[in-house]
Amino acid sequence: MRIPRFHLDAPLTPDARVQLPAQAAAHALRVLRLQPGDAITLFNGDGNEYRARLVATHGRGASAQVESCVKVETESALRITLAQALARGEKMDWIVQKAIELGVAAIVPIVTERSEVKLDDQRAAKRLDHWRAVVSAACEQAGRAVVPSIEAPQPLAQWLATPATDGALRLMLHPGDGTRLRALESVANAVTLAVGPEGGFGERDLAALREAGFRNLVLGPRILRTETAGLAAIAVLQALYGDW
Repeated sequence: MRIPRFHLDAPLTPDARVQLPAQAAAHALRVLRLQPGDAITLFNGDGNEYRARLVATHGRGASAQVESCVKVETESALRITLAQALARGEKMDWIVQKAIELGVAAIVPIVTERSEVKLDDQRAAKRLDHWRAVVSAACEQAGRAVVPSIEAPQPLAQWLATPATDGALRLMLHPGDGTRLRALESVANAVTLAVGPEGGFGERDLAALREAGFRNLVLGPRILRTETAGLAAIAVLQALYGDW
């Protein structure tokens, strides 16, 4: 039986007693039906897992006793940053969740020329909090001990104006002439992948991306939806150059 994993945004040390977050406690007690004495695994994003046991339940809350710390090696040597144009409704949640499972290191939601989703500051802040919860839950499921970053939604031009410091290979998905993944002559240890919205990148987007050093990447003769294209490319990148 797999030991349940829970993310805590707090310092963790052996012998510490910690309170589970409300959502984690509800899942542990009401969904998994865990009891005091049951083993659980905690992580806070520092690259370690902390073996622990439930020691008390109180109402809807629960606390755990940390027993030991174990270094976890589940991060890909290929650091992938996904710059994903905002998608409608649950599509964006799906993209975020599956990208985390596939091993991306960072996600940047971007607003492009043809983006249909428009968020004011208040809605953008709420969506960011929601996406961060999706990221944490995906890390719990996938066994990741490092929590990837996800930024607030921002215009494509604003994101491109931020100087890149990681030396990443820059790729954008756009149908037509371009490079196939298996034809890339070299991939170091970092890739930034830009994926457009449902209608694809507009001409101004494409010009800005090319000026910023992005190469056109094609995924064969078929046109993939935005929620499929980026994930497919990430899977192939991991298979060819990552840890698959």
